[in-house]
Amino acid sequence: MKRRILSALYRADDFISGQELCEELHVSRTAVWKTINQLKEDGYEIQAVSRKGYKILSSPDQITGEEVGARLRTKRLGGEIHYYESIDSTNNEAKRLAEQGAPHGTLVLAEKQEKGKGRRGRVWDTPGGSSIAMSLLLRPSLAPGHASMVTLVMGLAAARACRELCGVEAEIKWPNDIVVNGRKICGILTEMSAEMDCINYLVVGTGINVNQQSFPEEIQDVAASLLGSSGKKTNRASLAALCLDRFEEYFEVFLGTEDLTGLEKEYNEMLAGKDKKVRVLEPGNEHEGISRGINRKGELLVELPDGTTEAVYSGEVSVRGIYGYIG
Repeated sequence: MKRRILSALYRADDFISGQELCEELHVSRTAVWKTINQLKEDGYEIQAVSRKGYKILSSPDQITGEEVGARLRTKRLGGEIHYYESIDSTNNEAKRLAEQGAPHGTLVLAEKQEKGKGRRGRVWDTPGGSSIAMSLLLRPSLAPGHASMVTLVMGLAAARACRELCGVEAEIKWPNDIVVNGRKICGILTEMSAEMDCINYLVVGTGINVNQQSFPEEIQDVAASLLGSSGKKTNRASLAALCLDRFEEYFEVFLGTEDLTGLEKEYNEMLAGKDKKVRVLEPGNEHEGISRGINRKGELLVELPDGTTEAVYSGEVSVRGIYGYIG
């Protein structure tokens, strides 16, 4: 009930009457009144005016299922949401739910992660009250070999959402990070369960540094937050919902061709380090070249010193800028 009333309040440009809420939600005026009071107790500032109705003035910065779900404008994503105050890893929980039969679009949110995961087994720090930790369960009709491109689709969605909501020049550090001014604000980890020719499920985990004011000493030089980059606090639920809204749009485009044909241009426009020197960290074959953007398969095109172009696959190597995290 809270999610449905919040959603109606967020969609309304101005006041929405109690009668309108009753008719839309098929509940009694008493039920609406009780839920409004519960929301006020939860920290929402809701104005109530006789003969005009209710208007939401402000909301607490929470990453709960009710708050994120109420802001979503998706068709399928977020139909089922699981929220935890603290958890080992949202990706782990999404995989547990997947094995229990949870449907496509199931979303896992956590205020704090104890063992957040990054790419190549790295730890992702998720302090409570200032960041976004979410994992999305997908069950696409897609060949396993195309799964790595889903990370790039989420990267595009996250970068676009950060630009739209926070006004920062978020860029994509191929294949799975978002950076602002060369510092990492977001990491994406996609995990898969598959058979030889079909995907059982994908879990796309996204961690965003939103309102952090400090970082552990070991990552201070490479990490940043949206607060530090923009100078203003961002409502985390608004950003999480917008990220998922954009992802659903891009994901539908991706599924139409099962590659990045329809997204390649926009992705390359936001690609960090494009047309700059990069170092390809391939085991036993570290080398340098010029980043020329991605192709429709999501591979990074690197122009080598001899003039040839190498297509780098995200699952095989890492890429770094010559002069810092992204160059």
